[in-house]
This record gives sequence, C-alpha cells and structure tokens, in this order.
Amino acid sequence: MKHGLAETPSQEEWLSKTLPSGSRVGVDPYLFSYDMWKICNKGLKSSGNLLIPVSGNLVDSVWGEDRPAPPCSQLMIQGLKYSGLEWEKKIESLRMRMSNNVPKADYMVVTALDEIAWVLNLRGADITYNPVFFAYLVICMDSIHLFMDDEKLTDDIKRHLDGKASAEPVVVMHPYEDMQGFLSSLYNGDSGTLKTWISTSSSYALINTIPKRARILKSCPITESKSVKNAVEIEGMRNAHIRDAAALCQYFCWLEEEVPKGNVTEVSGATRLEKFRSEQDDFVSLSFSAISSSGPHAAVIHYSPSPETDLPITTQDIYLCDSGGQYRDGTTDVTRTMHFGTPSQHQKECLTRVLKGVISLATAVFPNGTKGTRLDSFARRALWDVGLDYLHGTGHGIGSFLNVHEGPQKVTFRVDPKETPLQAGQLISDEPGYYEDGQFGMRIENIILVKPIKTEYNFCDKGYLTFETITLVPIQTKLIDPSLMTAKEIEWLNEYHGQCRDIVGAELERQGRHKTLAWLIRETEPIG
Repeated sequence: MKHGLAETPSQEEWLSKTLPSGSRVGVDPYLFSYDMWKICNKGLKSSGNLLIPVSGNLVDSVWGEDRPAPPCSQLMIQGLKYSGLEWEKKIESLRMRMSNNVPKADYMVVTALDEIAWVLNLRGADITYNPVFFAYLVICMDSIHLFMDDEKLTDDIKRHLDGKASAEPVVVMHPYEDMQGFLSSLYNGDSGTLKTWISTSSSYALINTIPKRARILKSCPITESKSVKNAVEIEGMRNAHIRDAAALCQYFCWLEEEVPKGNVTEVSGATRLEKFRSEQDDFVSLSFSAISSSGPHAAVIHYSPSPETDLPITTQDIYLCDSGGQYRDGTTDVTRTMHFGTPSQHQKECLTRVLKGVISLATAVFPNGTKGTRLDSFARRALWDVGLDYLHGTGHGIGSFLNVHEGPQKVTFRVDPKETPLQAGQLISDEPGYYEDGQFGMRIENIILVKPIKTEYNFCDKGYLTFETITLVPIQTKLIDPSLMTAKEIEWLNEYHGQCRDIVGAELERQGRHKTLAWLIRETEPIG
C-alpha cells in the first residue's frame, strides 16, 4: 500500500476495517499532530472505536537505557549576510500580527523546527540534511522563551540572542523538556482572557495543554513569512545554485568519461557527486540523499541507492539523478535525466514532453491570488496530449539554507484546504516526469522564483506574476526531439542554455575547471 493512491485506505479506514467495534487505539499524542488526531479520531469513532492518548511511548520503553542520546549539534548564526533581516525585527513583526489578530494573541507557540531556526537566524544539524535543531519557542509581548538543550549555547549564541541593547537577556532559556509545564503555567490563576496562537500542525499533546477557551488555532504566520524570500535570500539562492551547477556539470562531465569504462555504479556516482559539491564554497551538507538511479530504478520516484540494490550506470540505460546541497546562502534541489549511449525514439519523445511541461510552467503568466493547483496542468499538458502522466506533484517550496521541502507554496493536483496563493518572492520546484515501471524513469527539475510581471493589460488591477528559473544546469539535448517542440520552446531552451554557458561558465573559469567548461560549452550548443 502507498499513501496518496486512490486504492490505498487511510490509517483510520484500515484500522476501522481491521479492528472489532469497541477497540481502543493507543497513540503517543506527541507524535500525532492536532489535525491528524482529529481526522483519525473522527474516522475511528464512526466505526465504534476510540483513539486514546498514551502517557508512555512503547518504543522508548523497548529502548530502555540503550536509547541513544538526542542529537546535540553545534548551532550556526545565520547573520545578515545570509538572512537579510535581524531576528529582532522578525519578532517585532510577529508581535504586530499577534496584536492585530482577532482575537488578540497574548502568546504565540512555535513548534516547527524550520520556523524556529528562521525567526531566530540560527541553524543546526540535529536532523540529517536539514539545518535545524530541536527546540520550542514561545513569543510573548514582553519576553521570548526558547526551550532547548543548553549544551548548544556557546558564548556566540548567547550574545546573538541577547539582543543589541538590553541589560537583561532578551531570550529566556529553558530545558527542552519543560515546554509542556511552561504552557500549563501560563493558565494558572487569573488568566481567563489570555489567548495562545498555535498551529494545528503542532502535536495533539501540546495543544491539549492549552485550555480550549484560550486557543487560537490557525497557521503560524512564520510559515508564510519564511516562504517569501527577501532580496538577500534570493541573491543567496541564485549564488548557491551557480556553485551547485558547477559541481553538477563537473559530475556529468566525469560520468561521460567514466561510464563507458564500466566503472560507475549508482552508489559510487552519488559519492563522487557529494565530493564535487563539498569542494564548493559555503557547502555544509547534502539537502537530501541523492536519488542516483539507473535503468529500472529510475522508475522508482523516491529510489534510494544502497549496497544491496546498487546497479551500474551504463551506456544502455537512462540515468536519473535527483540531488541537492545545503550551502550557507541557499538550498538546492536539481534533477537531470541522462543517457550515455543512444536513447530510443520513445525515450526521446517522453523526455521532450517532460521538457515541454517544464517550459510551460516556467513561462506561465497568472494573476495574483492564483493557487498552485491551478497551474499543475500546465506541466502535464504535453504528456496528457498523448495519454501519459505522472503520479507525483509538480512543485514544492524550498527553504533558504533550510528544509529542501517547505510550505505553504506548491504546485500539485491534490486539493488542500490549507493551500495559499503563490506570492512574489517564493521559490518552488518545477519537476514534471514520466515513469515506466521496470524500464526507465525521467524527470527534469528546476527551482523557479515567483516574480511580478508587467502585462499589456491589468484586469481588475489584480497584478500578474510569472517565474524566473534559478537552476542553471544543461538539459541533455541528446534526449530531446526538436520536431516535437514549438519555435518558442526551442527559443526558450537555447536562451536557457545560453544562460548556463555564460553564468556557470564564468564560475567554472574562476575555479579553473577548464575540462568541465569545455563540456558545458558542448552541452549548451543551440538546437533547432
């Protein structure tokens, strides 16, 4: 069973069908969001069953004393050079939102780790590939409370959180495990009118600590603020993608030379790509485990190579590489599909139709207020024209040296009642694909920036938006059939490859990577 498919039951549907009526399903309430709890509880109740919070986690009991200590990574300060805005100003803006909310919020509880990292201009490494750290944050009108392992608090971090001109600590530190007790203490005594703003994506246990009369259950405003990048963050993302493109060009150049020798596998290729990325300035880590997939494995959308599944990369098979890096100035996520031999005409047609989808979304013009679900079909039309499609969404948001997947922005066919319109300054992926089980898979993925565009007309003074492509990595023309493309699509591709040649070529020249530069020039020759 795979979640999201029409034939796959939800958790509550499967439990209701499997369990006898009157069953009690125990769940750790810290591991279920409030939203998920409500959905699951409603489904179980409809079949005469109950969802019950349990006070102890059974997995923790099995671990016993052998349970490893929680991660405790060194924190990094994301200074103005990268963040573009002091954390104190972010807090000031949030307090304005709290005051202007109806009803007024006295406290704001922040539980999403990337939101805490963003608002405090800090980064960590407690979760592999994600520069975040385990913490809770409570913002009051006259104080800020951070719940975190104090071993992370170096002198530099303390100075960073002390603010610019305050004799008293601006951020009050608490042990991580004291969060629930602190929330409870806010409502001891005469506090009947005080309100707490907390997202329904927070845990059921935490929200249940707040009296019902005091809850403001709505999305955290940091989610949206974080998604709209400022000028410094946008420039950082551009620069990170240039250096990342240099590493990817170096990798594909290396593959072209080594694959015919029979020396490269999915795993060894991914290892070499990580090495090339690590040589770039401001590299911190990968942004996710590379999907280095050859032949039939490329048809597995979220394939992860391992020693047990490792296949050679050959001149007979399609090779799909979906990978990304975390840099101090930005996060990348890029997919390219390659063939190091002679692709079939069918493979060329499929890849060309995927490319047409990439171009269609990248060049879309749409009014302010448009949600991503309305744009998803732009990327699918060329595939739909001949009865092809893909089962995943077309685009996800991406952070600025944060999580490689972030919301609320996205482009997908799945209806989400919490979906918000796309906004200028947001970054999303543009990644249509096509997959034939057991044969091959292909995908092209670029990161695109939402930006304003001046149109000839302006119906109802709405204002219009379009996209700018940030990723600058050549698309293998060997896999393209120009006869299936319009003149405008060919013009777009040639202009895109011209940008790759000029911008990434200058970076390769600066780095002295002349062999890769020669490869880039060859791969960006105009077509048509």
